[in-house]
Amino acid sequence: MSRAQGAVLTDVDGNEYVDYVGGWGPMVLGHVDERAKAAAGKVLCKGWCFGTPTEQETVIAQRIIADIPSIEVIRFVNSGTEATMSAIRLARGFTGRDLIVKCEGCYHGHADGLLVEAGSGATTFGAPSSAGVPAAMAAGTLLVPYNDLDSARVLFAAHGRSIAAFILEPIAGNMGCVPPADGYLAGLRSLCDEYGVLLIFDEVITGFRVGLGGAQGLYGVRPDITCLGKIIGGGLPVGAYGARREIMERLSPLGPVYQAGTLAGNPLAVGVGLATLEALHEPGVYAQLESLSARLADGLAAAARAAGVTICQNRVGSMSTVFFQAGPVTDYASARKSDVRAYGFYFQKMLNQGFYLPPAQFEAAFVSLAHTERQIDETLAAAERAFAGLARWVP
Repeated sequence: MSRAQGAVLTDVDGNEYVDYVGGWGPMVLGHVDERAKAAAGKVLCKGWCFGTPTEQETVIAQRIIADIPSIEVIRFVNSGTEATMSAIRLARGFTGRDLIVKCEGCYHGHADGLLVEAGSGATTFGAPSSAGVPAAMAAGTLLVPYNDLDSARVLFAAHGRSIAAFILEPIAGNMGCVPPADGYLAGLRSLCDEYGVLLIFDEVITGFRVGLGGAQGLYGVRPDITCLGKIIGGGLPVGAYGARREIMERLSPLGPVYQAGTLAGNPLAVGVGLATLEALHEPGVYAQLESLSARLADGLAAAARAAGVTICQNRVGSMSTVFFQAGPVTDYASARKSDVRAYGFYFQKMLNQGFYLPPAQFEAAFVSLAHTERQIDETLAAAERAFAGLARWVP
């Protein structure tokens, strides 16, 4: 791609695409939004790297703390990976324990201890899913299926007093969009409380995407530590993690847990991020996202039915996934039952018509405030043609 505007990407050959990737989530206002652009311009006139805190960093911190009640103190980093990595180090330093738990299929960045593939049982220790990750590093990570509270209970019964933290995407976005089952997050909250384990919500995708309070506000479950990214930088490199004061005061220089970064809280990123968050506070914003997203999802379901193509969809607000299977998709194992070849056919047919979808079955699509009803309807017309071709397709 060479440039973008609103909900449209343009490639190096001049072809235009209606964009449903949105930088993998952060472009909720659309590309080159005038408010974000103006904020960036103000920063560039003043300087963009000081190596010290800035006023804008304090202002956006106050904005986030006001919107997400579980956060009393926040620290900025440079990416979502840094946020989750630092949150886990903080959890270990706070609890004095070593083990962490993650869900199969949840992605938390490329830190060594989090690149662990799916295990086969509730008490299975992880194995590295990338070259270059020592087995000893992966062994500190335990795995459970997403949305399976019973498996978590079994694991905690065996290892609970050695577990520092349970980290998960409260709405999974990296096995495709998979929402939490009723009572799942609340059950994890109770389980973590019982064993003195810190509950970490990785809201790098969902933070300010599904609502001003993130997934935790949507479902009414308060984690101990929250990780943020993407939207809080408006598409510029940023991450953050926050918690109640008691936990955050374990960080250096007040406590023994070290974390630092030269570009953390970079004024360009937080300036654009603050402009984005302020725009999301305007009345009717999330209702508009919901209306556009529902229009798209309902239309895709109708088009697939008309063509005789089997799909199921998961959607929470403006993030969604079309799975090429009957469903339901509730976890990583069920997501993997999808027909990835059919998705590849669909992706290519949509791309050839000028619509850019996530290029893998196991990713979420995003609608932005820059999308128009006309673009949604044009997308649905293209999907009808793609589904019709898929119905005749012989792999």
